[in-house]
Amino acid sequence: MDLELTTDEKTVRDAFARFFADRCPVSVVRDAEPLGHAPALWARLRETGAPGMAVPDKHGGGGATALDLVLLMQEAGRVLAPLPLAEHLAATRTLARTPSGLAAPWFASLVDGDTVAAAAPRPARDGVARLVPGGAVADVVVALDDDQLVAVRSDAPMEAPPNHASAPLADRDLRTGERVVLADGAEAAALFARMVADWQLLTAAALGGLAARALEIGVEYTLERRQFDRPIAAFQAVQQGLADLVGPIDGVTFLTARAAWTQDEGDQAESERLASMAFLASAEVARDATYAALHYHGGYGVTLEYDIQLFFRRARGWPLVLGDPEDEYLRLADRLFGPVGAAGTEVAG
Repeated sequence: MDLELTTDEKTVRDAFARFFADRCPVSVVRDAEPLGHAPALWARLRETGAPGMAVPDKHGGGGATALDLVLLMQEAGRVLAPLPLAEHLAATRTLARTPSGLAAPWFASLVDGDTVAAAAPRPARDGVARLVPGGAVADVVVALDDDQLVAVRSDAPMEAPPNHASAPLADRDLRTGERVVLADGAEAAALFARMVADWQLLTAAALGGLAARALEIGVEYTLERRQFDRPIAAFQAVQQGLADLVGPIDGVTFLTARAAWTQDEGDQAESERLASMAFLASAEVARDATYAALHYHGGYGVTLEYDIQLFFRRARGWPLVLGDPEDEYLRLADRLFGPVGAAGTEVAG
């Protein structure tokens, strides 16, 4: 596997780096709170074709590879873009995998970005998808409802419960609205697993970008903050604390790229395992990076005036959408070693 970016991939990365640097200063993030959605930014993003990138070109989309999508999400994560982008991309990619999804009357508007979609990463309960990421602003929700994978179009509530990351979360009733059944039974379960893996991969990329930018903010602050007539960056303990983050951030960047590469190569089982690994590892690294950067800000770090608290909160809030990370670690262990109790897998105490 060669993780060196091609010329085309560098073009994708650089184009979205310029876009987000220009269109999403931190003031946009602040103005989007508490809902966590910036419609004007989404309108600008539509002009780039990003909302349709996950859909194959034969279906009218951008035909992007998984690695292209990862590069997009890394740049979005660096600026905390207040958009349901990972959710929309995972949902549209799932719809494009099914004949009924492609035939939905609003599929073309999803590709264009005029209609927003959200992928529910947890199965619905009693016909309700709970705390769907992006669900507060999405027109279409893709979710597993009992043994059916469905896409339901209904009015977005445009309000979210208070949450740590100021994310547009919402419960969505799958029993009302325009409902399209994408798959049943085992096929539905398999497609749902692929959708969750897509969402995990894209969220991992966003968390990696977030962590990298948090480290930069920490370094910038320690170079400016003076104590004992010198920048606090001159003290070895501060240098070591920040330097220790470089390896883990690079590590999750490479792991996420490997997960994307594996998906592009068509190894679905391995790509799902790696997406879970990348998601969990990126969540840990983003948590550690934002903690360290905030710590070196001292008391200022927890005040609203400083940007690092925005990164600190999202590093913790974004991964929790899937539920308790411990549960995902157990699911990953089952994928790697088989369920506890299966022949030859249980270790005696």
